[in-house]
Amino acid sequence: MTHINHTAMNLQRCCHCNQKIVTPPFQPQQVIVCPRCSSQLNDGRSWSLRRLALLSITLLLLAPIAFWQPLISIHLFGIQINANVLDGVRLMSEQGDPFTASIVAFCAIAAPLLLPISILSLVLARYLAMNMRPILLMMKHLKEWVMLDVYLVGLGIAAIKMKDYATVYMGHGLIAFSIMSVISILILIHINLDELWRRLYPLEEQADSPRAKTCLACHFTGEPNKKGKCQRCHRPLHHREPLSLQKTWAALIAAMVLLIPANLLPISIFYLNGRRLEDTIYSGVVSLIDSGNWPIAIIVFIASILVPFVKIIIMILLLFSIQFKSHTDPILRMKLLKFVSWIGRWSMLDLFVIALMMTLVNRDMLMSFTMGPAALYFGTAVILTILAVEWLDSRLIWDSYGKSKPSK
Repeated sequence: MTHINHTAMNLQRCCHCNQKIVTPPFQPQQVIVCPRCSSQLNDGRSWSLRRLALLSITLLLLAPIAFWQPLISIHLFGIQINANVLDGVRLMSEQGDPFTASIVAFCAIAAPLLLPISILSLVLARYLAMNMRPILLMMKHLKEWVMLDVYLVGLGIAAIKMKDYATVYMGHGLIAFSIMSVISILILIHINLDELWRRLYPLEEQADSPRAKTCLACHFTGEPNKKGKCQRCHRPLHHREPLSLQKTWAALIAAMVLLIPANLLPISIFYLNGRRLEDTIYSGVVSLIDSGNWPIAIIVFIASILVPFVKIIIMILLLFSIQFKSHTDPILRMKLLKFVSWIGRWSMLDLFVIALMMTLVNRDMLMSFTMGPAALYFGTAVILTILAVEWLDSRLIWDSYGKSKPSK
């Protein structure tokens, strides 16, 4: 059992609900939970920078194989066709939709590469006594955008769709891609940014000061410096995130508008023996059911139809509860906010499936597959819903409860 020195207790504020809390000195493997909102102030899952750096090097070594080598291959009309990550992005861009291609490229290639590069840059910057703040600030936002696991599920769906038309084989890059996915998940679970901030930029919390504010970027509670910025990360400090509600509302309204054409227009166009077959998101689910692929149909329905609408409905209810100062259980609302934050990324599944299908079915053959106009609207709506959750300051949920009292 860890011995706690009661003479060295810390006084800080929870960055999720603004509760003033007395905590023992933080230890890397210690779990500390806010007594008010049940958010973890220290999750106890902290791996050393050396271990994270070794995993990051492994990721970068696997990346060329995972992204350039075939993930799956098919035999269609006696010809072998390979599908890899980069070809899907290239074909999307060549079809005149570089924005959708850039969304897929960022979530499936750029963000997964930025994660290990950031960790290695952190190690290098530490030894060279360089400014590590920009790296730590960027890493805070990467978690939502590393989607190798979602892409892997999309790969399985694309393979099942193609098995009715061709023989499907596992490609050389699939093992490397799967290992990359597992390693990236392990890194995201065990990298403790709060612990890194405390270790690299140690400062004493100043929660008792009347001018103290909590920084949402590095979670330090203290007085602003002379420029009104956080003493630790040098990000501007505010009582609440400026324009949080306005930005969240704007993103949600734009997403709702975009989801109309996203669901009415075809998201994919399939040519078979000269016949043009268009599928909306909903008709694609129906086609999967008709072909007997019930499990895949359920996954696509949840990820592409249910999740976006449920996420928007929950976010609207949360915004109304904040603006009308509702006294609905704030812990329940916090759980809903965390829930929509977790499920939002899975809506990218459809775009990943489309990117893979485009590489497997060539235009020059009797069969061809192309992206429909709905893909652009759908991808943009998914991005906006993810940003809406990120922009909402969760402390606003607790403001209707008045000033927080120190926990005993």
